[in-house]
Amino acid sequence: MLGGYAKDRIVEQIRLIAFIIIYLVAFQMIILRVPLSNALSLAGGIGLVVFGLAFFLEGLILGLMPLGERVGVKLPVKFGILFIAIFGVFLGFGSTVAEPAISSLRSAGAGVTAWDAPMLYMLLERYTQALVYSIGAGVGIAVALGMFRFYYQLSIKPFIYTIIPIALTLSVLLSFDETLRSIIGLAWDSGAVTTGAVTVPLVLAMGIGVSRAASKNKASGGGFGVIMLASALPVLSVLILGISLRSSSPGITTEDHFFSKENREYALKLFDDESAILNHAFTRGSEVGRKSFFADDELYYNKLNQLANNPKVLKELLGSMSFDAWLSKKASETERKYIASVKTEPLDVVSGIPVSTVLKQESKIALQAVIPLTLLLLLVLLLFLREKLRYKDEFFLGIAFTLVGMILLTSGIRLGLGPLGGQVGAQLPRAFSREAKFIDSKMITPFDTTIVFSTIALDGTKKQFFNLTEESGTKVVEFEPKNYDKVNNIYEYVIKRPPLLGPNLTILGILLVLLFAFGMGFGATMAEPALNALGITVEELTVGAIKRSQILYVVSLGVGIGLVLGVLRILYDIPLIWLILPGYLILLPLTYFSEDEFSSMAWDCGGVTTGPVTVPLVLAMGLSIGGELNVVDGFGILACASLMPIITVLTFGLITRARQKRIVNASIENDDE
Repeated sequence: MLGGYAKDRIVEQIRLIAFIIIYLVAFQMIILRVPLSNALSLAGGIGLVVFGLAFFLEGLILGLMPLGERVGVKLPVKFGILFIAIFGVFLGFGSTVAEPAISSLRSAGAGVTAWDAPMLYMLLERYTQALVYSIGAGVGIAVALGMFRFYYQLSIKPFIYTIIPIALTLSVLLSFDETLRSIIGLAWDSGAVTTGAVTVPLVLAMGIGVSRAASKNKASGGGFGVIMLASALPVLSVLILGISLRSSSPGITTEDHFFSKENREYALKLFDDESAILNHAFTRGSEVGRKSFFADDELYYNKLNQLANNPKVLKELLGSMSFDAWLSKKASETERKYIASVKTEPLDVVSGIPVSTVLKQESKIALQAVIPLTLLLLLVLLLFLREKLRYKDEFFLGIAFTLVGMILLTSGIRLGLGPLGGQVGAQLPRAFSREAKFIDSKMITPFDTTIVFSTIALDGTKKQFFNLTEESGTKVVEFEPKNYDKVNNIYEYVIKRPPLLGPNLTILGILLVLLFAFGMGFGATMAEPALNALGITVEELTVGAIKRSQILYVVSLGVGIGLVLGVLRILYDIPLIWLILPGYLILLPLTYFSEDEFSSMAWDCGGVTTGPVTVPLVLAMGLSIGGELNVVDGFGILACASLMPIITVLTFGLITRARQKRIVNASIENDDE
């Protein structure tokens, strides 16, 4: 019986994420016609996500959620609002730190360069923990405000009309500061990742408990609205954190100047030592930055020689990046030819982070996230409320499941979902590219020019070719004289992938990318456990007037549209403020004309769309597209994915209300007749 139960839970998670995974893989392999790299690792990571989600959600149902519900119901009975609000701060902070989606934000700085966006790099790499804690503090304050609102039965609208304009005004002001401008997207995306599978059920349970206690146990939908606050206040907290660190950040500069010796003092504000700066030059910079760092060609080429022949130096300079990946993605043509001329033997260096290391790192993070939150709830229940812990075996099993699930889930995100989104995102620009894209190059040394033969076309055009033998067989390759180094007798065989739709179909390619983004947003949102949980709650509280399926489809439609806007922002490097400012200016009147309860629910829907499935995929895709197009940052796409669902849900509510009024009026007219 237990085996059948576990099987049902695992099959349910497979069903939830199957569509989006198949969608991504099929799009890359069939439409983009590019095979998946590291397919086995990706499959293993996705498998971890499936089992992780199953364990994690089951653990929440058995352990944390019942505990949160009891505390939420009992707390208002025995304590005043001040104690409830203080508890809400700790609950919001703890649940946010425990969110699996936060792990995606931790690794989001992988493509940010320190010279283009020093403040963004500082927050993501140097002050990562401060960033997470500031987001958690924002959610904590939001929960406290939510408890006040529930306790005194206040409308959500004054909170919306206060917090959103402040966040928008602050964002507009920061957009005029060249250094701070880059963190606007991060701030609004931070608000999107706070409300997932941990925060939503706990905060909703407590909010509904306080709301019902305040309304003397009458059925109430007042539990809605706190998710909106938990999405909006972290935006403010991250913007304020960036402002507070403004004086500590070096200014934006060129790559050449950033790595120069005269700028070393300012560069060290972002790095622990010069070795870390050099690692940044090799893994994220170009030949320009690396030469500038050494300021001496002899030292520079000596380091390249060590990189090619010394495994220890390779590990120091490249970290988890493989040597082949560096050669194809970061090395210049000159560097590749030089390395080919000095390389003595193949390097047997394991690239990437071992799975055991990932599991160990995520285990530590899971323990730090789940245990304090559990202890907080137990402390309040046992010491303050003087209640006994019911079903102890079930509770401890639930906590164990939550821990195991979070470890597997966050590890799977790092090994599977994140890399999958990154791969697809990196290939998307091919759909609208006008030129062939460089993929890889291989050095043929020594090269025998006597094997080169010539051909002639009907118009008299001459070309040169040679036969190249590889593992897959022998093929004819065009000989490019510019790629032949006569001095070292080396030929660079450059592998390029042609534009997907040809050089003159750019508009069609962009439409294809936007269609992909819509499908990805729609499919990923349908799989979000937090949205499913909220949909069930909405249906129960409205006694079936609003169906769970209706909420799912309307919200998913909004996320799909939001992703389209987010991708357009990256493609054309549109400032995020140009998208979110008009969007929220549309939302404010929509909110005004909507009923208070529905407004609360609609704004909450925008907060629960971005969880453990959506965030890693969307964030990795956005950052990869931005990296391919040399956009300073790919943030802001999650902010758009959270904005549009609120608009679609509020619009759906107004249309539904208008339809109901017409039906009622028609019924009255018929009765009068």
